[in-house]
Amino acid sequence: MIHLQDITFIRGERTILNGVNFHVQKGEQWVILGRNGSGKTTLLEFMNGYEFPSSGTVDVLGNRYGQCDVREVRKQIGYISQSLIEKLTLRDPLWEVVATGEYAFLRFYQEIPEEVKAKALSLLDEVGLLHMAEQPLSTLSQGERKKAMLARALMQDPKLLIMDEPCAGLDLYEREKLLVDLDNLRKRDITVIYVTHHIEEIMPLFTHVALVSGGRIAAAGPKEEVLQPSTLSEAYELPIEVEWQHGRPWIRVVPSEKGATV
Repeated sequence: MIHLQDITFIRGERTILNGVNFHVQKGEQWVILGRNGSGKTTLLEFMNGYEFPSSGTVDVLGNRYGQCDVREVRKQIGYISQSLIEKLTLRDPLWEVVATGEYAFLRFYQEIPEEVKAKALSLLDEVGLLHMAEQPLSTLSQGERKKAMLARALMQDPKLLIMDEPCAGLDLYEREKLLVDLDNLRKRDITVIYVTHHIEEIMPLFTHVALVSGGRIAAAGPKEEVLQPSTLSEAYELPIEVEWQHGRPWIRVVPSEKGATV
């Protein structure tokens, strides 16, 4: 599905990624974790073909970037990011915003086929927003907008869904509502790549974790193997404990003997 081989990325005088190898097989669902500036979003840019490495190869869905039409590959990729939301037209009705995902448009300037509208309404129903279909995008809460972006990303029945911190900025209630919808992706034949700072967002849907630290992959594999206290403590430079509840990992920073974290 995805193969990043010997990836190095240098911007100016800074080496952002150095010797990264990252491989995703069909049936695997991945979370990419790491501190700010570790290179997580840059990896997503490579997968989408929005950025290219200084050296190394990028293969996505059987296509090697640099030797194919990246625009055609993107038709098989759903992408959710805050930057995309900011490019959409707030006054457009919600169903129309979702329908633009069928063609990867930002908005429509011509008549929309009825079958495309029907599909958009069906996906809005799936994420619990059908009752808001005629409302302008501007009237939705942040959580509702993220759910709408999920529906939009699914319009083309993509083989790959890439999400860059979809829960960022959400309160606890809206985060958990969105995570339920994301976990329901288990019902679809789709591979998910999910970037987050927060380990507790790793729902049962996800099978694997890649931990990025200092521009390298510090650990990658089945989530139970990667989300070990020793591995996380080294990457985050904090004493960390992990507890699993209801199929989700929860993280704690261990307090020092004086009652403060170290």
